[in-house]
Parts: sequence; structure tokens; C-alpha cells
Amino acid sequence: MPQGDYIELHRKRHGFRLDHFERKRKKEARRPHELAEYEKKAFGLKAKLHHKKRHQEKAVMRKTIAMHQQRENKHKDEDVIPSGAVPSYLLDREGVSRAKVLSNTVKQKRKEKAGKWAVPLPSVRPIAEEEVFKVVKSGKRKKKAWKRMITKMTFVGQNFTRKPPKLERFIRPMGLRVTKANVTHPELQATFQLEILGVKKNPQGAVTTQLGVITKGTVVEVNVSDLGLVTPSGKVVWGKYAQVTNNPELDGCVNAVLLV
Repeated sequence: MPQGDYIELHRKRHGFRLDHFERKRKKEARRPHELAEYEKKAFGLKAKLHHKKRHQEKAVMRKTIAMHQQRENKHKDEDVIPSGAVPSYLLDREGVSRAKVLSNTVKQKRKEKAGKWAVPLPSVRPIAEEEVFKVVKSGKRKKKAWKRMITKMTFVGQNFTRKPPKLERFIRPMGLRVTKANVTHPELQATFQLEILGVKKNPQGAVTTQLGVITKGTVVEVNVSDLGLVTPSGKVVWGKYAQVTNNPELDGCVNAVLLV
């Protein structure tokens, strides 16, 4: 085990201190004052390096703020409607400018790129490593128990083939593999059974995400082409993210809410 993992392991087993989040908030509030104090005293090469780092941070911050900014698209629309007599077949048309629609589309894309999703389950219970990965002892050398069996639901792609048992590190049982999810659209108030395209993020860690383990709070990508969702430019939406809201290993199915 890497030397730095003992803190995460302790948190998974016992949770956070009661005052952890309050202390964290106060520490973040003190940070600008501490930075200002340091910048007053710093000089020489250390000051140069520090200022360079701060300059980069501010550039990233400005970029993020610019992505979120609401731009008022002010332009004249008088030229759209022709002056004088209008033919009868053009009477029902309105002088609508497409610039506003395009501007809104660009803003929405920027927001999706810069901002974070408002997920239905913002925080989930941390699961201990022993609960997800069951130790498998096989063969003559009982001491070298390096195999692990995954005890939670997992997603594997269509082209998935198991490694030879001798070389297999993580065993994903057939009974716990899943390819479809019951996804609820929050605005339509309707549920559809959709194919899972992949596991985007598992809150339990990078290893579980990489292995495709699906637990409560996992963000998965689902195939929404059957729903007929279309972007403002007219393209059919293929994949969208959804968050798992149940414990799949207990229910035997994956229930999720679409992130819209």
C-alpha cells in the first residue's frame, strides 16, 4: 500500500472528524490573508516563482468567470423587416434574428464545460475497500492472495473478454455484470430502460471507476438516442450522464436520474 493512503483508509472506516468541514471552511477563509502576508515578505527567486504561480491561477480563474458570464446580445433588428410593401407569402414570418439563439447555445456549452453538474446525490457513504474487493486465495501459495473478487455491480463493454484465470487480477462475476439502467428523466417524469455506455465517475475512487464498478452515487453515461433529444443546432444527442440513486447490488438493477 502506498504510504499516503492511510488517511483515506481511516476516513473510509471511521468517517470525518465532527469539526472537519468547519475547520476546512475557516482555513480557506484565512488563505487570502496568509497569501498576502507571504507576498509582503517574499523576495528574490522565491517571490518570482510565487508570482508566476499566482498569475497562472488568476488566468484560470478569469477564464472560468468569463465562461459563466451572461452576455447580453444587444443588436438592432430593424433591418430584418423590409420597409414598404411585403408579399403575402411573407406576412406570417417574423423578423427574428438567429444571433440570440446561437449566443444562448454557445453560453450553454461554455457553462457545461466550465461548471459542475448539480447532481441529485451530492454526497454518498464511503465504502471500505474490503467491502468492494473480496480476497480470493487460490492455488498452492495461500500466502500470496493477490486476487480480488468484486462484490458490487460492474459494467463491462460489449467486446470484453476475461483474461486467463492465472493472470486475472480482478474477477468480475457474470451475475453482477450489468449493461442497462432504468433512467428517470426529471423534467418528463418518465423512466426509460437505456443502455450504459460507460462509467464516468465513481465517488469511491479512481480504481473503482477504472474497473467499471457501479455503486450509489456513480455517474454513468447512457445511450439516449432512443429518446429523440436534439440540440439547438439540430443534432441528435447520443450520450448523456446519469447518476445512480440506488444500491444496485441489493436491488438487482441500476436506477438512475438523468442530469439535464
